[in-house]
Amino acid sequence: MTPPAEALPDQTPGGESLPRESLHRSLGLTDDEFEAVGKILGRPPNHLELALYAVMWSEHCSYKSSRLHLRRLPTEGPRVLVGPGENAGVIDAGDGIAVAIRIESHNHPSAIEPYQGAATGVGGILRDIFTMGARPLAVMDPLFFGPPDDARQRWLVEGVVSGISGYGNSVGVPTVGGELTFDPCYAQNPLVNVLCMGALPTERLVLGIASGPGNLAVLLGSSTGRDGIGGVSVLASAGFGGDDAGAADDTKRPSVQVGDPFEEKRLIEACLELLDTKLVVGIQDLGGAGLACATSETAGRGGVGMDVDVSAVPRREEGMEPWEVMTSESQERMLAIVTPESWPAVAAICAKWEVRATVIGTVTEPDPAGGGRLRIREGMDGPVLADVPAASLSDDAPLYDRPRRAPARRAVEPLDPPADCAADLLALVRSPRWVYRQYDHQLFLNTVEGPGGDAALLRLAGPGLPRSSRGVAVTTDSNPRACALDPRAGTALVLAEGVANLACVGATPAAVVNCLNFGNPEHPEVMWQLSECIDGMAEACRALSLPVIGGNVSLYNESGGADIDPTPVLGVLGLVDMVTARPPGRAWSAGDAVVLLGARSAPDDAFPLEGTRWATERRGHRSGDVPVVDFAAHAALCAFVAGLVAARVGGTDDAGLVHAVHDVSGGGLAVALAEMSAAAAVGCALELSDGAELFTELPSRFVVATADADALCARARALGIPAAVLGGTGGDRFVLGGLVDLPLDALRDAEEGNLARALGEP
Repeated sequence: MTPPAEALPDQTPGGESLPRESLHRSLGLTDDEFEAVGKILGRPPNHLELALYAVMWSEHCSYKSSRLHLRRLPTEGPRVLVGPGENAGVIDAGDGIAVAIRIESHNHPSAIEPYQGAATGVGGILRDIFTMGARPLAVMDPLFFGPPDDARQRWLVEGVVSGISGYGNSVGVPTVGGELTFDPCYAQNPLVNVLCMGALPTERLVLGIASGPGNLAVLLGSSTGRDGIGGVSVLASAGFGGDDAGAADDTKRPSVQVGDPFEEKRLIEACLELLDTKLVVGIQDLGGAGLACATSETAGRGGVGMDVDVSAVPRREEGMEPWEVMTSESQERMLAIVTPESWPAVAAICAKWEVRATVIGTVTEPDPAGGGRLRIREGMDGPVLADVPAASLSDDAPLYDRPRRAPARRAVEPLDPPADCAADLLALVRSPRWVYRQYDHQLFLNTVEGPGGDAALLRLAGPGLPRSSRGVAVTTDSNPRACALDPRAGTALVLAEGVANLACVGATPAAVVNCLNFGNPEHPEVMWQLSECIDGMAEACRALSLPVIGGNVSLYNESGGADIDPTPVLGVLGLVDMVTARPPGRAWSAGDAVVLLGARSAPDDAFPLEGTRWATERRGHRSGDVPVVDFAAHAALCAFVAGLVAARVGGTDDAGLVHAVHDVSGGGLAVALAEMSAAAAVGCALELSDGAELFTELPSRFVVATADADALCARARALGIPAAVLGGTGGDRFVLGGLVDLPLDALRDAEEGNLARALGEP
């Protein structure tokens, strides 16, 4: 029975004496949302209940501005075991193995405290994976910052990279790739996205569902503190108001969580053993909104209730109020649902791994009308501090169809053709080696192709997995330059590049996850961008028969009223049937022929430069159209390249037809060729005569180095795939017709040193 409102304690968060009519606003609830809470409860909520609804109805947790549009994405496929809505998406990889994958953002916390913001981003994404029963096998990190010649940006870059390496290396999960983008729009709003992939025996798969009235809710892991109160659920629901994001540091620092990777490592091992021994009915990580989320979501999904003893929650600080305990996002915590009979065995396993395990609640019967209630109590038999329908914290969250308006189209500015192609090329080549050298990418010894390649490739092997010769590939990609011009076509380009990257390691794409980073959704132009991006992703995924099995939306990435460029990041997961050798990689050999697969120019024989890295970084040009992907042709080309590479990876390519392969993407053909030459320390002499051809970023193109150009071209043309021999490799100069003639040492110095010099490294 629900106690009357006057019987519930009227706790004021932090002890402040805000009037009831303004407290909900201070917690981030609108007047209409406050009224909706009252209708759900049938009475005015007290302060603790308001805190629960405030975090659970925040943008980060409820997706109240985006889930109306996310419904348009395709989410089903023959391999899909778990789609959107759970902690991670899961596909069947064959041989009794499932693969879990998830991508998340930790943008706002990283802008305030870059080391801990990035580190806890890694910790959170790892928990999303092992809460499904999967052992985390690999991490990737797409990162976006302002221009690196600014001291604050260098501080952010160094802090974020140190946080990712410090946490990932310590917990023992390899970081195998990512992205690094610099643009003025991220100067006040850096983006720190983190993807994690893991594997599990299919029979170990478990969901975050509470069931069985009388079962126990057990909190595993770290104690609860004030370091994460509100956390991403608050920070990700409001942009930085001032021009100087650093000014927000002191006031928002308490909301940034603090991580402990060694606690996380013990927690991983304890949870996986609990799952292997079938001692857990359901399990959920404590991420955004902490205990408020974990208790309400597990109960809501199971259609049951839960009584939570807030006084039983281990705390690392004295004097914490119940609302602080329930909404803290302190790290390295999990909520497990276990039977009373299993509790002694659960406690013993946790003690073995030195993981704290505390019974904090019980599963209760659903109401006769359906669903169950989440009751927060002071002692299991003590007074009720809060009493709400468990499912209402998620299922009844607001759903907004916010106004959308296309921004005024920028006038197309004239764009002169490249004048000094060699100088432009030297400025554009930039290896992220400075970043990934700080990551251990060979943990588990499964990494076949790691950072620096087009995609990461790993053997599908690990403790507890069935024996298999299969491999799993993963890539993350973005193109904010193109998405700023046309978010629909730009997002399609991003997916096309992800599939092309997988082809370079011989993988067939199987599933997509997304992290959608946008500005303020209350700006109609931003909501138009988001809607267009989702439609572009949906159309591209349907064209390639790829399901979207999970994702994340990060909004309010704005500062001083200026929104970031639309930045959808797509993670694409692929599978390889047999892995016995490394893919060819980018490094060609002396004496190879260099072949361009795919159309050399646009249908009108042009080489468009709008939206390219060259136009943006070398000319400051930000207008024009975005190339449209022919997905039927793209799928055929990628399948052809993937087949060639898979034959080598699987040990069946006797002809050695592919010595090196690289897709043409950011920076165009010139940068792709330069990266291949620098990787091999072998020059080339290629026939190219148009400066625009060097830097155009037309999709659906690969550079392949081969010892038998005739055979390669014949096989491609038989499938209707254009193929052109550009020239050959050898020597110590990098020559592209009469456009570029550089000593190889100069090219390699630029490729290796540009980033380090920009960051002030010696």
